[in-house]
Amino acid sequence: METAQDRVIEKPRAEPRTIHARKDVVDSYPDNTGLFITFEGPEGAGKSTQISRLSERMRHEGYDVLTTKEPGGTEFADAARSILLAGTGRPDVRAELLLVLAARADHVVKVIEPALASGRVVICDRFMDSTFAYQGAGGRIESGTIEVMNDFATAGRVPHLTFLMSLPPEEGLARICHAGRDRFESEDLEFHRRVMSCFLARAEQEPERIQVIDGSLEPDMITTQLYARLKASFPEFAGAE
Repeated sequence: METAQDRVIEKPRAEPRTIHARKDVVDSYPDNTGLFITFEGPEGAGKSTQISRLSERMRHEGYDVLTTKEPGGTEFADAARSILLAGTGRPDVRAELLLVLAARADHVVKVIEPALASGRVVICDRFMDSTFAYQGAGGRIESGTIEVMNDFATAGRVPHLTFLMSLPPEEGLARICHAGRDRFESEDLEFHRRVMSCFLARAEQEPERIQVIDGSLEPDMITTQLYARLKASFPEFAGAE
C-alpha cells in the first residue's frame, strides 16, 4: 500500500520563455523550454555568492537548476581553465581567445544545451560578455572578430537573461587577497577599468537582456533585487515567493 512518504509531490514548473536573441541559431539545437541565466562582472564583484543564493532559492521554489561556470564545466574546459588562469605568463591574446572559445564550445554542446533542452534552469558564472570584456577590451581584440568567432563556438546561443554585477575595479580587487590572485586578477588597474567599461557599454546596448546590479550593496539586498528582476523579466516566475 502506498504511503504519504512513498509519494513524490512535485510543484508544477512554469515554462520559461524560449528566446532566440539571434536569427542564426542552428537547426541542430531544438527549441527548448529551459532558461539560461548568466552572471557577469569584474573581479571581486560577488558573483559566486549571488549565484549560490539565487540557485538555492529557485530550487526551493521547485525549479530544476544547474549551476556551472566558464571557463569550465567539462573535463576539457576545466583543463583549459587551468591553463588560462595559471600565473605562468600571459599567452598571446589570440591564443587566449581561441582557448576560451574552444572551452565554451565544448561546454555549450555537452552541458548547457542538453540542460536547456530538458527544461532546466542553467545559471552560468561568466559567458560571452566576459569574452568581449576581457579578451576584447582588456586584450584589445576587435569586437567584430569576437562576435563572429563566439557565434561559431556557441552556434548562436545567447543567454535569456544576464545579471551584470557592477563594481568599481578598485573595490573589487581590494576584496581579493593579493597572494591568491590568478592571472586575470593580477592584471593592472587600467586593464580592469577597460573590462568594466566594456561590460557597462554592452549593458547599454542590450538593456533588456543585461540587467545591471549594484555590487556595492549588502548581499541580502542584492539577492532580493536579483529575484525581483528575474520575476519582472519572466512573469512565469511571478507566483514563486
